[in-house]
Amino acid sequence: MRLRRKPWARPELAACPFFVDHPEENRGRWREQFPREGLLYLELGCGKGGFLAAQAAAHPQINFLGIDLKSEVLALAKRKVEAALLAQGRPADRVDNVLLLAHDIERLHLILGEEERVDRVYINFCNPWPKPGHHKHRLTHTRQLSAYRRWMGEGTELWFKTDDRDLFEDTVEFYLPQAGYRVLYITRDLHASSFPENVPTEHEEMFSAQGIPIRFLIARPEPGWTPPGTEKEGRE
Repeated sequence: MRLRRKPWARPELAACPFFVDHPEENRGRWREQFPREGLLYLELGCGKGGFLAAQAAAHPQINFLGIDLKSEVLALAKRKVEAALLAQGRPADRVDNVLLLAHDIERLHLILGEEERVDRVYINFCNPWPKPGHHKHRLTHTRQLSAYRRWMGEGTELWFKTDDRDLFEDTVEFYLPQAGYRVLYITRDLHASSFPENVPTEHEEMFSAQGIPIRFLIARPEPGWTPPGTEKEGRE
């Protein structure tokens, strides 16, 4: 669904103290942008920000980077973060463990240097790009997962949720092994599982209401992995 243009979005983000307008200027220095040291978690495609807001409110000791492409959707995320923290008595001008930035996730190397390290990566309900010719744009495609390894340490975890069966199975069968990741936890029906740490997203609630099972996994880069000479494209 195309998000309607919001003329107020850019001015509101420009005045937001936790929106980063020129993220390339912080390349290699993201941890320094937070007032407190702590774990650094990254959500790729944070959308309207419901998940990010809930996580930031529940874990004030953890620093969060939320990335999406459009300012219209990030403006909504900004409001949700403010509302979630305000409910805890933290005013909008004191949001100190979240940074929002607009950027193309396929070009993260322009804002995240190889010296950067993040402690967890969230990918929630990304575009499944169902046509075979578009698979390379999937955020869990082999080429993307291989790029993420540059700033993932040996203990960094990737948390991935989707409603899309083909995307999930291609990720498990092809993309994760080809990029040198090991699956630590997997379920094809998250809400029927006993996983205790789930924070629902807006899409998750919508799909669950329709009876669509939510697929979820946690994976970690294997240390000492060497990329193969060729890679498959997944299911054709």
